Amino acid sequence: MPKDFATSVRFGFLVHDVSRLRRIVIDRALKPVGITRSQWWVLSFLGRRDGMTQTALAADLDLTKVAIGGLLDRMEGSKFVERRADQRDGRIKRVYLTSAGVKFLEKIRANIEEVETEILDGIDEGALQTTTATMREIKQKLLVMAGGDTGVSDE
Repeated sequence: MPKDFATSVRFGFLVHDVSRLRRIVIDRALKPVGITRSQWWVLSFLGRRDGMTQTALAADLDLTKVAIGGLLDRMEGSKFVERRADQRDGRIKRVYLTSAGVKFLEKIRANIEEVETEILDGIDEGALQTTTATMREIKQKLLVMAGGDTGVSDE
């Protein structure tokens, strides 16, 4: 682990830059599909954890309750998701992919797969596994430091 503050800061900027540039490249790949980043993120999160509460989804996407509500309204209108009351607490709304949402998510994944393959082309598999393990460790530390109130999944 770097002890030098400047190295740590450069690492943080590098993580940010890689994330930002990856979003730009994937946004371009999905433009012909006709979906916004927020919409494909909703579908992606639900593809991993279908039935999330609306509040947890808002937290994971770093959106306000009002913003996620409007986004989900539009996505319900497109028949990609549906909201249902929680079985134990009717005040809680859970969000589920519809069959149209699942099919659209498959289309998105197909578009992204080609880009992801290109992004990682030439990267040593061992280096990628090491980097992934390191990023998971850092994420776990950050979740603990944030007090677990981030709404971000620990997977």
